[in-house]
Amino acid sequence: MAVRRRVLADLTPLRASREFRLLWGGQLVNFLGTQLTVVAVPFQVYLLTRSSLAVGLVSLAQLVPLAVGSLLGGSMADAFDRRRVLLVTQVLLAAMSTGLALNAAGRHPALWPLFVLTSVSAGLSGIDSPTRNAVLPNLLDRATLPAAFALWQVLIQTGQVAGPALAGLLVGHVGLAPVYWIDVGSFAVAFASVAALPALPPQGGGRRAGFRSIGEGLRYLRGHQALQGTFVIDLDAMIFGMPRALFPALGTRYFGGGASTVGLLYAAPGAGALVGAVLTGWVSIVRRQGRAVVAAVMVWGAAIALFGVSRWLPLALALLGVAGAADVVSAVFRNTILQLSVPDSLRGRLSAVHIAVVTGGPRIGDAEAGAVAALAGNQLSVVSGGLACLVGALVVAHLMPAFARYARPDP
Repeated sequence: MAVRRRVLADLTPLRASREFRLLWGGQLVNFLGTQLTVVAVPFQVYLLTRSSLAVGLVSLAQLVPLAVGSLLGGSMADAFDRRRVLLVTQVLLAAMSTGLALNAAGRHPALWPLFVLTSVSAGLSGIDSPTRNAVLPNLLDRATLPAAFALWQVLIQTGQVAGPALAGLLVGHVGLAPVYWIDVGSFAVAFASVAALPALPPQGGGRRAGFRSIGEGLRYLRGHQALQGTFVIDLDAMIFGMPRALFPALGTRYFGGGASTVGLLYAAPGAGALVGAVLTGWVSIVRRQGRAVVAAVMVWGAAIALFGVSRWLPLALALLGVAGAADVVSAVFRNTILQLSVPDSLRGRLSAVHIAVVTGGPRIGDAEAGAVAALAGNQLSVVSGGLACLVGALVVAHLMPAFARYARPDP
C-alpha cells in the first residue's frame, strides 16, 4: 500500500476539502470544453488560409491581451473577493465562445473574429487563471499542496487528451459551430461550481488593485532567483520546443491524415501528461525540486526533437506523449516552488506572472515555429526547436544556480 501511494496520485486533497472538490470538478468540465476550442480555432484558421504562419499569428495575437490580463488579474485577485472575480470571468468567457459559434455557423465565416474573440478570451483567461491559483493554498494545508497541484495537472491533462481527440471527431462529423457551443455550455458548469463556494477574500484584507499593486508583485521577484528560474526555464521549453502551430500542416500533409489526425497530434502530449500526472504519488518526497524541473525540461526538448524526425505516426504520438509526461512533472514542481515561496498577500500577483509565462510562452512558440517552418520547412522547425530547448535548459541551470539547487523547505 505504501508503494502504491508513492506511485499513484494522492487523492487526499479531494477527500479533505469540499471547496477543492467543487473547484476541481467544475474546472474539469470547463477545461474539456475549452480544449475543444483550442483545436477548433487553429483548424478553422488553417482551412481559411492554408497557412501555418497564420495559425501561429492567431496565437501570437493573444499574447499581449494575455499578459495584460494576467497582470491585471493578479492585482484583482489580491484586492477583491476571488470568488466574485471568477464568476464574472466565466460569464464573459462564455460570451466570447458564443461569438465564435455564431461566426462558424454563418454562410461565410470570417477570419477576423478568430483573431479578435480569441484575443479577448486570452485576456479574460489571464484574469481567471491566477485567481484560481491564488485560491488553492487557502483551501488546503501546505503539506498537501504538491498533491493538490498534481491533481490539478490530472485535470488539465485529462482535458488536453479528451478535448483535442473529441474535437477532431466532432469537427469532422458535426462541424465547427457545435464544438464552440459545447464550450459555451462548459462555462455554465464552471459558473455553478464557483457559485457554490463561500466568499474568498485575500488574507489580510487585500491590496488596492492598480499599477502600484502590479509593481509591488514584480519587485518581489528581485533577489528571488529560484522564482525567476521557474519562469525562465518554462519560456525556454515553450518558445523553442512547442510545435503545436505546425500540427494542422503535419497532420494533413506530413502524415497524410485529416481532422482526426490533427486532433491526435494535439491530444498526444496531454495523453502522456495525464499518465505522468496519475503517477505523481512520488512528488511529495522530492526535495531537490529545481533539479527535477531542469531534468524534466531536458527530456521534453529531446522528445520533441525526436518527434521531428519520426515519419511513423504511432511513434510520433508516443514521443509527444513522453514530452507531455516530462512537462507535467516540471509543472507540478514549478507551481509548488511558487506557492511555497510567496506570501498570500502577493500570491495573486506572482501567480499572474506564472500564468502569463505558462500561457504566453506557447503563443510565442507558435509564432516561432510557424516562422521557421515558413523559411525552412516544418520538420526542421520541430527538430531545431527541440534541440534549442534542451541546450537552453542547461544554460538556465548554469546561469541561475539558486534555482537549479532549490530544495523545498521541510513542512
